[in-house]
Amino acid sequence: MNKTYIAKKEDIKRQWYLVDAKDKILGRLAVKVAVLLRGKHKPIFTPHIDTGDGVIVINASKIKVTGRKLKQKVYLRYSGYQGGQRQVKLETMLNRKPETVIRLAVSRMLPTGRLGSDILKKLKVYPDDKHPHKPQNPVVLEV
Repeated sequence: MNKTYIAKKEDIKRQWYLVDAKDKILGRLAVKVAVLLRGKHKPIFTPHIDTGDGVIVINASKIKVTGRKLKQKVYLRYSGYQGGQRQVKLETMLNRKPETVIRLAVSRMLPTGRLGSDILKKLKVYPDDKHPHKPQNPVVLEV
């Protein structure tokens, strides 16, 4: 009888990927990044263990969205106090903090809890093409 394989810490080999978000569609890019971060592209994938790789996303300010999402999509947050609900449209968010848009899209595709938090720490997003991760030797990935 075959046993199910469970990845161990010493079996996991981490790689860094560089993704250029220029003229890419937000949701499709987020799916690819979430798969890489989670480790689902590897044969040693184990659901309760972080087997994923690191991802560096550049040119976040040049991301595209389809349809009327630019005017209609709204990000909500709530402070917990009366009158503490804040709404920000996607268009405004892209002008102010474009890296937050990609980070939110990817984080909502990952599991919640401690595993999701650990996975999200391997995501680095930058609004332009400059990044300080040359020593990691990232592999350029075409999405």
